Amino acid sequence: MASDALQQRLQAAEAEVAQLRAELEETNRGVVALYAELDEQAIALKRATELKSRFLAYMSHEFRTPVNAIRSIARLMSDEVDGPLTEEQRRQVQFIQTSAREFAEMVDDLLDLAKIEAGRVDISPAWFEMVDLFSALRGMFRPMLENQEVTLAFEEPADLPRLYTDDRKLSQILRNYVSNALKFTPRGEVRVAACRIGEDRVRFSVSDTGIGIAREHQAAVFDDFAQVDSPVQKRLRGTGLGLALCRQLAGLLGGEVGVDSELGRGSTFWLTLPVQLPGARVSDAAREAGWKAPA
Repeated sequence: MASDALQQRLQAAEAEVAQLRAELEETNRGVVALYAELDEQAIALKRATELKSRFLAYMSHEFRTPVNAIRSIARLMSDEVDGPLTEEQRRQVQFIQTSAREFAEMVDDLLDLAKIEAGRVDISPAWFEMVDLFSALRGMFRPMLENQEVTLAFEEPADLPRLYTDDRKLSQILRNYVSNALKFTPRGEVRVAACRIGEDRVRFSVSDTGIGIAREHQAAVFDDFAQVDSPVQKRLRGTGLGLALCRQLAGLLGGEVGVDSELGRGSTFWLTLPVQLPGARVSDAAREAGWKAPA
């Protein structure tokens, strides 16, 4: 009797093991199917991203031709090549020039974002002095200061090392910062500065006395197509791409971006970069020229 009971228990245990084995095999098949589905979705997502990047790049190139034509014609009209303009005509031509310039900037931002997403952005580091970069930016913005109630100031860089990074990408970030600050500062000042942080990093900042950004909106200003909900923002609409591009470019340069702001009292957009681009090799000649590796 005892052996029969033991036999029955053994058979029940074997049946239970067989059932568990079947359930495990079924679960494994489900997991394999799930992984296959996730792989397919990942491939589809990658392809969709590639198609979006190709579309943005293609459309950006196509937009450049007509917008450049508009800018050229508006420039000829502004120079009064075909005769003098009335005050009203001059105002309208200026409006065309401003709109065309903003459109061109939007096209450039779209193209740059498409290149970054496609991994086709080349970083070209080189040695340069901050005083030279600030001087170039000052000259670039001087003819664009249309609001007489706003001043643009560049603090002279002091105690800053030479930087080894892509100065064009850095200039592009600062240009976006300054353009935004001028756009949203009805009166007061926009100030550009740079200071050293420790031995191996530099902090750039663009401060303004403009409309400011509410705390709840600050985390999203660097997202694609982000726009701050304010009366001034609605009047001066943009694409919301400039700051998103700044974040992407800063990442490529090994840096970080951020903003400190108070609604109605102004904003400070900042960027921190390493003195030397991460992963970049410095030649012996460059070291002999005065660069000292961070401790």
